[in-house]
Amino acid sequence: MVIAAVADALARHVPPHARLVLGLSGGLDSVVLLHVLLALRDQHPFELQAVHVHHGLSPHADDWADFCARLCASHAVELSIHRVRIARDDAAGIEAAARRERQRIFAALDADFLLTAHQRDDQAETFLLQGLRGAGPKGLAAMAELQSRSGWRPAQLRPLLGVARAALQDYAQSHGLDWVDDESNRDIRYRRNALRQQVMPLLAAHFPGSGATLARAAALQADAANLLDDLARLDAREAIAADRLDCVALGRLSTPRARNLLRYFIEQHGQPMPSARRLDEALHQLRDAQADARVRVRLGAVEVWRFRGGAYLAPLAPDTVQPVVWQGEASLWVPAAGVCVQMEAVTGAGLKRDALTAGEVTLGVRQGGERLRLHAGGPHRSLKNLLQEHAIPPWHRDRLPLLWCNGRLAWAAGIGLDADLLALPGEPGLLPRVAD
Repeated sequence: MVIAAVADALARHVPPHARLVLGLSGGLDSVVLLHVLLALRDQHPFELQAVHVHHGLSPHADDWADFCARLCASHAVELSIHRVRIARDDAAGIEAAARRERQRIFAALDADFLLTAHQRDDQAETFLLQGLRGAGPKGLAAMAELQSRSGWRPAQLRPLLGVARAALQDYAQSHGLDWVDDESNRDIRYRRNALRQQVMPLLAAHFPGSGATLARAAALQADAANLLDDLARLDAREAIAADRLDCVALGRLSTPRARNLLRYFIEQHGQPMPSARRLDEALHQLRDAQADARVRVRLGAVEVWRFRGGAYLAPLAPDTVQPVVWQGEASLWVPAAGVCVQMEAVTGAGLKRDALTAGEVTLGVRQGGERLRLHAGGPHRSLKNLLQEHAIPPWHRDRLPLLWCNGRLAWAAGIGLDADLLALPGEPGLLPRVAD
């Protein structure tokens, strides 16, 4: 059954001679998967390597890495070991922090497929954990057999997802395999371990076959999630163009359908899904706020803004707001704006080189009250009005890079230069611009 399950997954998803990397922890599941892959390599040719993430959380972590090294060497499988540091007081929690570091390493692998040894009992546990978090169909779908994520070069394949843990134990014992035991798996302070050690056995006692039933429920939720994505793609044809979600089109949809479209919009930008409360607040503001209201709702690491009838996602503004001093560099990082500004040497254009090199030049973002003269003999206009006239989106306004010369605003990106400091024909100039 174990070999057949892996062979079937390879036949459906992996073309011949693909490059596979196995995530090898040294535990039962990944050791069995390595053994099966080696047995199938002749009938389904592929390149195989392994990767081990050394979390350093257990006093036995070095022993596990050594075990994986010996195991791979005995089968002539190339192994890379990555050591990561995880703070025990990480705000995300140890489990989430360890998962984050693994994903960071996996995302950088030079391979076609990353294979992990998640099995059916893992799927059932994930379904329950997601349900207890109040997740919707996408969360309840738990893990997909084949998953390709934004930012990941290798697709992730879980060929054991339909195999019970007991079947893997039988396979390992019948083939005389050795593996390592992670003592933290018995620590019921971790939610998954509490489910595995206490809840799942109780469920199995009262509901025989509950593991398989929960895994099947996850598969049904995956179907529902796919249908919701199909519906969102249909709605997106009328509502989403590039990075803009049309709020009028959003308002024409029923609330569940609008929520589904907003969720899809966020996901397409590669952002994690916010809590249901924050998502509903964003939906309410985008659909129901007054036309001239400034809508800005934080959704984790990004904010959703409404601007001229459209919704946009933007990263949070950097915390640093202090300007930096230019000392003649060809390019200078401006932390407050989160961009690099280049100073291009030109002739008869840009700002007078002599004026800049003789004065104190600083770069930063607006503090309020800035004024700029764009035309010779014209008035000094407030930067606030110029930003509005140039249709600079509001989420760009507070992080727009500015340049001052001796305390005088001389350049605003996307707006223009101080007319009184422009280089004359034939005169050396410096043209500031945001680096690509």
